[in-house]
Amino acid sequence: MTDKILSVNCPTCKTVVEWSDASPFRPFCSKRCQQIDFGDWVLEKHSIPGEPVFDLEDEDHSKSSH
Repeated sequence: MTDKILSVNCPTCKTVVEWSDASPFRPFCSKRCQQIDFGDWVLEKHSIPGEPVFDLEDEDHSKSSH
Protein backbone atom coordinates (compact mmCIF):
# COMPACT_ATOMS: atom_id res chain seq x y z
CA MET A 1 0.00 0.00 0.00
CA THR A 2 1.37 3.43 -0.89
CA ASP A 3 0.73 6.50 1.19
CA LYS A 4 -0.47 9.25 -1.09
CA ILE A 5 0.43 12.75 0.10
CA LEU A 6 -2.57 15.04 0.00
CA SER A 7 -2.02 18.48 -1.45
CA VAL A 8 -4.31 21.49 -1.74
CA ASN A 9 -4.11 24.88 -3.42
CA CYS A 10 -3.44 27.86 -1.17
CA PRO A 11 -6.76 29.78 -0.99
CA THR A 12 -4.91 33.08 -1.45
CA CYS A 13 -2.28 32.53 -4.16
CA LYS A 14 -3.19 29.03 -5.46
CA THR A 15 0.31 27.58 -4.81
CA VAL A 16 0.20 23.82 -4.21
CA VAL A 17 0.57 23.06 -0.49
CA GLU A 18 1.38 19.64 0.96
CA TRP A 19 -1.12 18.74 3.70
CA SER A 20 1.36 17.62 6.33
CA ASP A 21 3.36 18.84 9.32
CA ALA A 22 5.87 20.19 6.79
CA SER A 23 3.32 22.94 5.97
CA PRO A 24 2.50 24.65 9.28
CA PHE A 25 0.19 27.27 7.71
CA ARG A 26 -1.92 24.79 5.73
CA PRO A 27 -4.13 25.27 3.82
CA PHE A 28 -2.10 28.43 3.21
CA CYS A 29 1.41 28.30 1.77
CA SER A 30 2.78 30.94 4.14
CA LYS A 31 2.01 33.19 7.10
CA ARG A 32 1.63 36.07 4.62
CA CYS A 33 -1.15 34.32 2.68
CA GLN A 34 -2.82 33.36 5.97
CA GLN A 35 -2.80 37.01 7.11
CA ILE A 36 -4.11 38.28 3.76
CA ASP A 37 -7.08 35.91 4.10
CA PHE A 38 -7.67 36.95 7.71
CA GLY A 39 -7.61 40.62 6.66
CA ASP A 40 -10.22 39.91 4.00
CA TRP A 41 -12.53 38.45 6.66
CA VAL A 42 -11.94 41.44 8.96
CA LEU A 43 -12.75 43.85 6.12
CA GLU A 44 -15.86 41.75 5.38
CA LYS A 45 -14.72 40.88 1.84
CA HIS A 46 -15.70 37.31 2.80
CA SER A 47 -18.90 36.36 4.55
CA ILE A 48 -21.03 33.33 5.33
CA PRO A 49 -24.58 33.72 4.02
CA GLY A 50 -27.39 33.59 6.54
CA GLU A 51 -29.63 35.61 8.77
CA PRO A 52 -28.02 37.90 11.39
CA VAL A 53 -27.89 36.38 14.86
CA PHE A 54 -28.91 39.69 16.44
CA ASP A 55 -30.00 43.11 15.28
CA LEU A 56 -27.39 45.82 15.82
CA GLU A 57 -30.13 48.47 16.13
CA ASP A 58 -31.76 46.61 19.03
CA GLU A 59 -28.36 46.30 20.75
CA ASP A 60 -27.76 50.07 20.48
CA HIS A 61 -31.18 50.85 22.02
CA SER A 62 -30.73 48.44 24.90
CA LYS A 63 -27.41 50.07 25.87
CA SER A 64 -28.89 53.59 25.95
CA SER A 65 -31.88 52.59 28.11
CA HIS A 66 -29.72 51.42 31.06
